[in-house]
Amino acid sequence: MLNLYSIKNKAVDNKYKSAVSRLTTVMKYVLPVALSVALCYYLYTKIDMEAIKYEFSKCNFWWIGLTLVVATFSHIFRAMRWRIQLDALGIHAPLAPLVWSIFGTYAVNLLIPRLGELWRTGYIAKRQDAQFTTVFGSMVCDRLADTVTVLLLTVVTFFIARGAFMTFAEKYPQIYEGLLKTANSPLVWVCAAIGVGLMVWLFTSRSQNKWVLKVRGAVKNLWDGFAVVATMPHKGKWLLLTAAVWGCYFTQLYLAFFAFSFTEHLGMVCALVAFVLSSISMGIPSNGGLGPWHLAIIFALGVYGVGMNQGAAFAMIVWGSQNFYIVLLGLYAFVSIMLDKRKPGKETTTAS
Repeated sequence: MLNLYSIKNKAVDNKYKSAVSRLTTVMKYVLPVALSVALCYYLYTKIDMEAIKYEFSKCNFWWIGLTLVVATFSHIFRAMRWRIQLDALGIHAPLAPLVWSIFGTYAVNLLIPRLGELWRTGYIAKRQDAQFTTVFGSMVCDRLADTVTVLLLTVVTFFIARGAFMTFAEKYPQIYEGLLKTANSPLVWVCAAIGVGLMVWLFTSRSQNKWVLKVRGAVKNLWDGFAVVATMPHKGKWLLLTAAVWGCYFTQLYLAFFAFSFTEHLGMVCALVAFVLSSISMGIPSNGGLGPWHLAIIFALGVYGVGMNQGAAFAMIVWGSQNFYIVLLGLYAFVSIMLDKRKPGKETTTAS
């Protein structure tokens, strides 16, 4: 009887795991693609393709090429910043593999959003014979630094360009009201409270359940990799490299303004607005920002009077050139990794 009960429990458990696996697959792979397709469909039904072709023919691609040079430096600076965190954890990776990992991250993210971060964590952890969760924690800190930077830039940009935002909000009140409703939604706050409650329970519970212990151990390793930024040496250099990474990102977009006759006169404030809104849009799960990034740019340029067709042309050329370049850098990275003769276990001391 007990054996039959155990078999039934296993069957229920397997069904639950199967359902969770299917849901995870949908969230990881189907949702981002569907979102990108839906947004692109919306975009292409709203613009005049003949007008887009005209703007393409007028584009100064020398400026676009210059943005790609700046993009390369942004990846190198990001690898240098990550190296400081890894060194503090006792994971001494050479700069070249870290640069390859950054190149590869963005290329993989074009296929499956957020998978690139897992890929680079796995690559460096395996190459340096380090704990995956510790390396992953350092990567989470790397990304959290980006989130904090975007939040700071958003606040600064709102005060600098408040007049333009208010004018646009008056013109399109439904957008402002939608954002306000989302921020005041009880569901958003309930989900946040549940998330905090689960984390508190995880670390205060005395449960000896193997899954709880496993999750708790993984979270601890994550925290070790994340919290190292507070105690690591060279924090000043880390902050300077953070500024360099985001300075390159902004410079990329600002230089692209000079490639088009309808944006070259708009100035740095407009570029800052477009930069912040497009950075926020990258938080939406999509393939390399396909769809959300375009709409954010069109929205931002619209604040300063640029028409939808012109804004769409700007977004398509800038996004297309950047992602084509990401593919090339990714191919270079993967070839370099295959040719890398370094064996795991050398020149590293891993965190326990």
